[in-house]
Amino acid sequence: MEKIEHTTVPTNGINMHIASIGTGPVILFLHGFPELWYSWRNQLLSLSSLGYRCIAPDLRGFGDTDAPPSAASYTALHIVGDLVGLLDHLGIDQVFLVGHDWGAVMAWYFCLLKPDRVKALVNMSVVYRPRNPKRKPLESLRALFGDDYYICRFQEPGEIEEEFAHAGTARIMKRFLTSRSPRPPCIPKGGFRTSPNTTLPAWLSEEDVNYFVSKFDNRGFTGGLNYYRALDLTWELTAPWTNAQIKVPVKFIVGDIDITYHIPGVQEYIHKGGFSRDVPFLQEVVVMEGAAHFINQEKPEEISAHIYDFIKKF
Repeated sequence: MEKIEHTTVPTNGINMHIASIGTGPVILFLHGFPELWYSWRNQLLSLSSLGYRCIAPDLRGFGDTDAPPSAASYTALHIVGDLVGLLDHLGIDQVFLVGHDWGAVMAWYFCLLKPDRVKALVNMSVVYRPRNPKRKPLESLRALFGDDYYICRFQEPGEIEEEFAHAGTARIMKRFLTSRSPRPPCIPKGGFRTSPNTTLPAWLSEEDVNYFVSKFDNRGFTGGLNYYRALDLTWELTAPWTNAQIKVPVKFIVGDIDITYHIPGVQEYIHKGGFSRDVPFLQEVVVMEGAAHFINQEKPEEISAHIYDFIKKF
């Protein structure tokens, strides 16, 4: 871990912290919520040893990267703009892109907006869902899951932050990272305040948790929560890309007990032609048995192997 270099890069009006290691073709790793560059620690080490330059930023709003206060500053256009500016600053033309959770969402948008900068994509957990021109995302989520669905609960500024603070950052991190229920996370008001002190699985140490806690205690959760709060604004701004396809080579990986894999309609979409229609260069779909949402941390060796086996073809 001490071989990983940490630098700060100016991009798109913010200062972005990146962790990097290795030389060779570039792999850009995009983390999710509530995470950091650190979620990719195992992949950085293993793939750099195989001849790649691995770069994992703290995305806008997270860790040691700047966190603009307004939720309107967290649309997909902002995040992709940050990443394109990062590559420009580093003099990198094209990358292999790897995403998970919100990082996967932003990786899809990156491929939609700037496909010329992506050699190939390995995405995890969150499938590509084309923009529905008839209904905003939050309206769809409320109709599907109700007002207690976690994304709906995250919308009111300050409310969830207060619940997280009451529970304590360590318990919140453990609650998210160790969750293994495939059911939709519906948490009534006040529900995060009583987060239990969970026992850690073998793949997650107290040292790992403490790293996340130190950064979220310092930065707060608002930046990360603002991704959810900008969902409808991204929908408005991406109207020109309605019905657009993802036109880069793609490998998709999901755990079979990941909550995202059990959203109504997702398995049919993945396995019955919808996904390959919208992502015509989809080359592989991997469903990992017994794996939950934070798959890149839970199954680090397998995920590194899946990434390498795909990108070495290009």
